[in-house]
Amino acid sequence: MLAERPRYIEIGCKSVLNRVSGMPFDWSINPYRGCFHRCVFCYARRTHTFLDQNGKDDWGSTIFVKTNAAAVIRAELAKPTWLGEHVAIGTATDPYQSAEGSYRITRAILIELTRARTPAHIITRSPLVIRDSDVLQDLARAAGVSVAFSLPTLNAELAKKIEPTVAPPAQRLRAMRTLAKAGIRTGIAIAPVLPFLTDSVDELRAVYRAAADNGASFAWDGVLNLGEIARDTYFEFLRTYYPELVDRYNALYAGKYPAATYTKTVQSRARIARSGISFDPPEGIVSTPARVQLSLI
Repeated sequence: MLAERPRYIEIGCKSVLNRVSGMPFDWSINPYRGCFHRCVFCYARRTHTFLDQNGKDDWGSTIFVKTNAAAVIRAELAKPTWLGEHVAIGTATDPYQSAEGSYRITRAILIELTRARTPAHIITRSPLVIRDSDVLQDLARAAGVSVAFSLPTLNAELAKKIEPTVAPPAQRLRAMRTLAKAGIRTGIAIAPVLPFLTDSVDELRAVYRAAADNGASFAWDGVLNLGEIARDTYFEFLRTYYPELVDRYNALYAGKYPAATYTKTVQSRARIARSGISFDPPEGIVSTPARVQLSLI
């Protein structure tokens, strides 16, 4: 069954650039609040509670649209104090979810970043990003840009369960290849790695190999974390499709993060999985901006 059409609430924002601490980037931008993708593991669901919304049920059905974002960021980037630091786009929502098809807010933001010669890194699960190849090429030449496609698995059936409204893995890989051919630096984010479902060497290697074959210049992975609300939605998914794993997850996740020994195990498997696979930028990439990893989603 197709997910119902979300309710869009147009809002004005006072700022677009958000200062970030403790991450490999200094600033973040999220053009929307909420996300139609409804990923069962999404840590950002908790942000809906800041607006008195239910992060479990309203996250994918009530989307707040920052309609004045372009004008606001234009003013922010024009301030003498702005130093042109690296900006991450899509840390708490997908900037290319379905709303972007009509609102085009992410595109407008990219145009402003290009004018201000501000480098950016985008993370998305949506092939819609290829619509903005022209703007991305301009930004690549002006300051540098990279696009990370989040792809936890190549298994289309599993992907549909964990990312119910996201384009299938094969479509994301085709979009990656399209951007790479357009000279845009692209890569893959195996995020999150799901314990006992996508964490084997073979599973990881399959995604790394597919990414390399489709023009990826970089790749990274991050193990699932289960904070408030995300824990509820993820365990609901487990009880529905993999009830035999519930006890194992309860033992592994005493808190938000899995046991440290498990994380080290996945890191070791990832190193083995990447062995012999090259992620050198393909010929024709316009620019190579600073490497930024968003191990969040």
